[in-house]
Amino acid sequence: MAIKLDAQTEAVLLDSLQRYCSQNFDEEIGGLKARLLLDFCVREIGPSIYNQAVRDAQAVMQEKIAEIDTNCYETEFSYWKKK
Repeated sequence: MAIKLDAQTEAVLLDSLQRYCSQNFDEEIGGLKARLLLDFCVREIGPSIYNQAVRDAQAVMQEKIAEIDTNCYETEFSYWKKK
């Protein structure tokens, strides 16, 4: 599954990469270099981050499912026990 960024997110990331390189490497990079670097990061690093996010979401959902027994439980046949 290829990770696709929407145009607005991509534009913000490209601007951020250019700013980062300028401030931390004292090197101005143009739009093409920024795009190539972003494409590399999305292809190389993106899947690891995506997979970890899926694992994290699965863990949270499994915790919620485990809570169903205690949160969504009603005692059966309890009418006569109330008296």
